[in-house]
Amino acid sequence: MSEPVPKSPRFPRILLKLSGEALMGEGDYGIDPAVLKRIAGEIREALDLGTQVAVVIGGGNIFRGAGLARSGMDRVTGDHMGMLATVMNCLAMQDALEGMGIHARVQSALRINEVCEDYIRRRAVRHLEKGRVVLFAAGTGNPFFTTDTAAALRATEIGADLLLKATKVDGVYDADPVKVPTAKRYDRLTYDRALDDRLGVMDATALVMCRDNSLPLRVFNLHNGGDLLRILHGEDVGTLVANA
Repeated sequence: MSEPVPKSPRFPRILLKLSGEALMGEGDYGIDPAVLKRIAGEIREALDLGTQVAVVIGGGNIFRGAGLARSGMDRVTGDHMGMLATVMNCLAMQDALEGMGIHARVQSALRINEVCEDYIRRRAVRHLEKGRVVLFAAGTGNPFFTTDTAAALRATEIGADLLLKATKVDGVYDADPVKVPTAKRYDRLTYDRALDDRLGVMDATALVMCRDNSLPLRVFNLHNGGDLLRILHGEDVGTLVANA
């Protein structure tokens, strides 16, 4: 009797974009270990499906370059501080993953060889092929570019099948659902509509990059446990943004 042929995952390779604020939990600053552990557990479930997982994490829970610039700091200096904050977050996530027995690598767009690898696309892809989680740190390595743009860039470079943006709400709305209870949630959007209506899905540079490379984006609520796995099973969770 022949052995069953393993099923191919619906999305062989994904990139998960997490905000730095998502790691704070109920706190006002820093990293909540319980949140790290929960997210690491969901990533492990994705790996168990056979999906290769890359991650980009923002640094807003520690430093946000644009905010520092508004306070009078030089924008380039502020952005470099923000990039270093993302390295800290990625190292924390790497530790949480390794605590669960998951192999993970941090690759930084800034050279910090003592604590992590330099970003090298071919090496990143090889890590993914070996079942390791790759955490892309330090944004694009350039000031004035957000981690949303870094996520779109890295997802395109590694040939991801889906870009996932984890937020505090369950998709994209036509208004802030916290302030407008009657706000309408979109099940599906085109990139052109998201850009024209300035819906705040991601910054314009990131959206254009996804659009021009036909990379689908799904926005979902990080705090709904199990939503990541449901998406990978093909369920219609959150909002899908794609070309028409």
